[in-house]
Amino acid sequence: MPGFFSKVRLAGLLLLLFLAFLLDISLGPVKIPLREVLHILFSSPSADSSWTFIVGKIRIPKALTAVLAGCGLSVSGLQMQTLFRNPLADPSVLGITAGAGLGVAMVMLAGGNMATLFAIRELGLSGSLLITIAACLGAGLVMILVLILSSRLRDNVLMLIIGIMIGSITISITSIWQYFSSPEQVKDYLLWTFGSLGGVTGGQLLILGTVIALGLIMAWLSSKMLDALLLGENYARSMGLDPRKARLVIICSSSLLAGSITAFCGPIGFVGIAVPHITRQIFRSSDHRVLVPGCCLTGALLLLLCDTLSQLPGSPTVLPINVITALAGAPVVIALLLRQKNINAY
Repeated sequence: MPGFFSKVRLAGLLLLLFLAFLLDISLGPVKIPLREVLHILFSSPSADSSWTFIVGKIRIPKALTAVLAGCGLSVSGLQMQTLFRNPLADPSVLGITAGAGLGVAMVMLAGGNMATLFAIRELGLSGSLLITIAACLGAGLVMILVLILSSRLRDNVLMLIIGIMIGSITISITSIWQYFSSPEQVKDYLLWTFGSLGGVTGGQLLILGTVIALGLIMAWLSSKMLDALLLGENYARSMGLDPRKARLVIICSSSLLAGSITAFCGPIGFVGIAVPHITRQIFRSSDHRVLVPGCCLTGALLLLLCDTLSQLPGSPTVLPINVITALAGAPVVIALLLRQKNINAY
């Protein structure tokens, strides 16, 4: 179990997460005083009904989506880096993200003008149920294919290569559709690839939260498997662990996390590859019973801060979340890795 200092760091991250949550729902194109936000959250709503609507219907669901996406992508990245013992692995390494993109492309690019008009302009780009279902189906089909292949392979490196090849195939098919599609359709698809946290509300947020919770529980329960695989498959076998079964559980958990987030929010890069490194630096541990909750808190905190920056407080402009995650987070990771000078967790 986590030691005393790890628990202190977890508590500190939890406090920072709460403060970042308040900051995220306070700042934006419409600035709402923090005192009013606290009134809306914990006591009687503000007399200004527009503030109540903005906080309750727009900003809180978006902030909750950021928390869920940050947790899921970070833990998924941690699992992939440990499973393949590769510090550059991330949730997209198995092609799940590309599969979701392929499903969306089938609606936006290959579905014809009528389907595109109904899915995007009538239901909304981010909140389209049709687009979400298509992304889920695409990610799910790729996940099933990966699981079938994984059950037949003994080497994780081969699984990594095959996953990359599957992703390349799906990206190539999507690129062909883009090439033969109209400029309007390509533009709509590109907007989806920028990622968005603002389109998940109501029942969709409940579904996303349920799937993320399931994936995180599976990741927590597989902590001992991850610890054993971190030392190599031979060591895992000597501990009585079947690497093939462990790989299936880990891939299933990671696919649920990455696939559901991509389906509801679009592809969000950087978080899955960077947060595990930041978390290892914070906790100085390779124990996944520490790293899994640590990645949850660190990823949620990072994505909340990026969402706050993307809103350009005081301006009506909202930048794509993908742009902010890379610009704001990459320098931090570079600085941490330069201090460490080498990666010795693999």
